[in-house]
Parts: sequence; structure tokens; C-alpha cells
Amino acid sequence: MRLLLAQFKHETNTFSPVPTPFERFYRALPADADQASLLAAYRGTGLALGGFIDVAERVGAEVVIATAAEAQPSRPTDDATYERISQAILSRVARGGFDAVLLDLHGAMVTESLEDAEGTLLRRLREIDPDIPVGVTLDMHANVYDDMVRHATVITGYHTYPHVDIHAAGVRAAELILRTLSGAIRPVMQWGQAPMLPHVMRQGTHAEPNRSLQARCQALETSGEVLAASVFVGFPHADISQAGLSAVVCTDAAPEAARQHCEALLAQAWQAREGFVFHPTPLAEAVARAKACAIGLDGPVVLLDHCDNSASGGSMDTTEVLAEVLRQGLDEAVFYAIWDPQAVQQALAAGIGSEITLSLGGKTAMPALRRDSPPLSVTGRVKLAFDGRFRNRGPMYQGVQTRLGPTVVLAVGGLEIVLISEHQEPFDLNCLSSVGVDPLQKRFVILKSRVHWRAGFGDLAREVIECDGLGVTTSDYGALQFKRVRRPIYPLDPM
Repeated sequence: MRLLLAQFKHETNTFSPVPTPFERFYRALPADADQASLLAAYRGTGLALGGFIDVAERVGAEVVIATAAEAQPSRPTDDATYERISQAILSRVARGGFDAVLLDLHGAMVTESLEDAEGTLLRRLREIDPDIPVGVTLDMHANVYDDMVRHATVITGYHTYPHVDIHAAGVRAAELILRTLSGAIRPVMQWGQAPMLPHVMRQGTHAEPNRSLQARCQALETSGEVLAASVFVGFPHADISQAGLSAVVCTDAAPEAARQHCEALLAQAWQAREGFVFHPTPLAEAVARAKACAIGLDGPVVLLDHCDNSASGGSMDTTEVLAEVLRQGLDEAVFYAIWDPQAVQQALAAGIGSEITLSLGGKTAMPALRRDSPPLSVTGRVKLAFDGRFRNRGPMYQGVQTRLGPTVVLAVGGLEIVLISEHQEPFDLNCLSSVGVDPLQKRFVILKSRVHWRAGFGDLAREVIECDGLGVTTSDYGALQFKRVRRPIYPLDPM
């Protein structure tokens, strides 16, 4: 048995100012990495591609990895980059000789000219080989289009947010494709949408309403009633026609049962729509609340600078939350992180132990918000510097190497500010341990994150305070101009 595997992932924030060049897709390994390097890098990792490899090697299948491309969320990629990476996959399919294809996709990729980049890739694959079984994993934040479902044999989605079951979704897709190849099952899929744009801040599976929705999907799969069931809460920061919540259900030659289960999941989501709406607290009030509730606690208060989350396309250099933290004098604290390669280089030139005044952040214009974040002048001591490389502890992206680029810790009074050269949401404990910070020894841990931080830090937080700063991952839809999304849609419209 010979299987073609590929990873091609990007969550596109159409409001983001952050560029998405070809090189952004290959921070982990170069585009021309050989098969041995690819297998060594992804075998045993917590990715869907890792799940594909594990299943294939368990059954003794030969695998070929066409490409392993994943870019941090940012603005739409250019068409030339999309075509170049797509061709790495399609050209392998065209050569033939494979029994099945397994694709680790995201489901919310937008290019300069395509709203549905994944569906287009799958349609083009089918034009080359209309019959080959194709298994697809999609992120829970996928914005599903008809071509995705029409041209895949099986789709499996993540059931957790933070996404700690990515590997499991890959295993499910691979195993269903193997059962299809053996003739044991005949997968059919049905899908549908609810007219909803759930706020990302209320999509976490640590709480309702998404916890129950995902539990229902898991129960359907475990019971054997369906082969796969997925509720995709959608990625709302993509101003495209089909953004929002959807469901995909796969059964064994039972399309009507798939349709009924799909409609039931959508009805449950719609009934709970008010629970998907986030209500922010003013920034100064939120920071003051954090300061007050830290008194007497044994463990850190986590503050979330959620409007500037790089894993949803944020620039990671807005300064409003950092400025308020400094103004209110939070000490025994760490701030992770400000993306500012220029400030990093200035700190490195000054040297460890040096006192230096830096102009931090505020270097990225944000035309979609019609308001930019100002740079923040701070004076501190260069405490630490390193190359920014570490391997994730997990459970999210376990075993995957992270590259932050040159990284510096600046001590400003009782606050340690981490400065990085590549965008990276702090979802792994090694984000802090790699810079010598033990979060349990801090009163305050301030993170540019929304939900994924819970994968690495959730068990450590004694209180969680959501800070409404500035950035293109804001939950204030009124700050964004939606022009393409289908209407009416909740909560943009009263429904």
C-alpha cells in the first residue's frame, strides 16, 4: 500500500496586516526537505500529519510526504505562493501510483483571489484523479465550503479547543481511509451551516456551549452511529461569504442518517447562539480586577491580551495592555510577548546586563481598524537572550520544534517582557521555561492569547482576566468592516 501525505495549513485573517510570504509556510523545515527529514520531523508529533504517519507505519504502508507547509495565521497569501505549494501536492497525484491521499488542511485559508483555497485544491485533485480515496483533517475553525465536502472522501475535525486532539483527528481520518480501501465501509457525507459567527473567545471546549456540541460529536463517533462527526465553529475574522459555524457528518452508506445528525448538531448550536457572544470588560477595569484578586492567591493570575493573538492573525506588537499593566504597577509578572525584531537587535547589541531604553511595538499599521497602536518607550535591563528554539512539551503540537528567532527578556522593574522575532502564540509551557521563567513563581502571567494558552497553562491559573486591548483579533465586530460575509448572520444582525 502506498499513501500520499501532505500538510498545507493557514488560518487567514482578512483584516490582518501581517504578510504571508512563501517562507512563512516553511519555518519548521525548508520546502525542499527530503523524505527522511520530513518523517523524522513529524513522526510521533501531535499533528494530524503525525497521526497519518503513525497509522501508515503501523500497517506497513509506504508513505510519501508531498509537502509540510504551515504558516502562522496572517493576511491572505498571494496566489503565486498558493499555486506553488498546491503544485507540490497535485504534481505528486498526477504521477500516480498511490492508493490514497491524506491531507492535513486547515479549512480557513484565503488567497488574493480565492475564498475557498482548500476546496479549490480538492477540486483540482479530483480533476486529476476522480476515484482515489482522499482523507482530510480540518481545524475546528474551518469555514466550510461545499467543494471541501464534495471532493473529500472523509473529513475529520478536531473536537477540542485548545486543539489538543489534532493527532487524534489525523488518526481517525487515516483509519477511515484504510477501511474504505479494504471495502469495509462506504463513506458518505452531509453538511450544513448555521447563520452564526461565534466569537472565538467563547468557542473554547473548556466551557459551554461548545463543550456540549463537541461531546455530542464524540459520542456519535464512539457509539458507532456515525463514522465521523464534526462541528466547525468557524473563523470569524475572515470576511468571506461562508464564514461561520457548520457541521459535517460522515456515515457508512447512510446519507439520510448523516443528514439528520448534521441538522441536529446545527439546531443545538443555533439554540445556544447567545452563549457564543463575548462581552468585554474595559481594559483599566480588567487590570485593576487582576491586581485585586491576586491578593492572597497561591499561584498566578493569567491576563489575556486577546485582541492581539498572533495565532489568529494578530501583529503581536500592540501595546495597550502592556502600557496598562505598567501604569497599574503589576509586579512579579511576565508579559509574553511583544513581536519586535528591531528592539530585539537593539537589546542584543547592548548586551546582557545592560540598561537600555527601547521603543517597543507599535510598528505595524492596522488599516482594517482605522487606528494604530503607539510604540511604548520602556527602560529596563537586558536579562536574557537566546536563539528562540525549543521543542513543544505539549499536549498541543507536542514534539514540534518552535522557532521564535532571536529572543530577549527585558526586566522593567518587577515585570519581565519577552521580545521575539517571529510570531508565536504562547500555548506551550516551554514558551516561558525556555526564557527561564517559572509561571508558578509569578503573581501575574500576561499572554497574547485567547484560548490556546489553556493547553499549556490552564492548570496553573488561579484566576483568568480577559483584557480588551487593541488588535485585529478583537471580538468587537463593530470595529471591523464586514463586506462579503453572508447576511443576515448572528450576532451582526438581530436574529
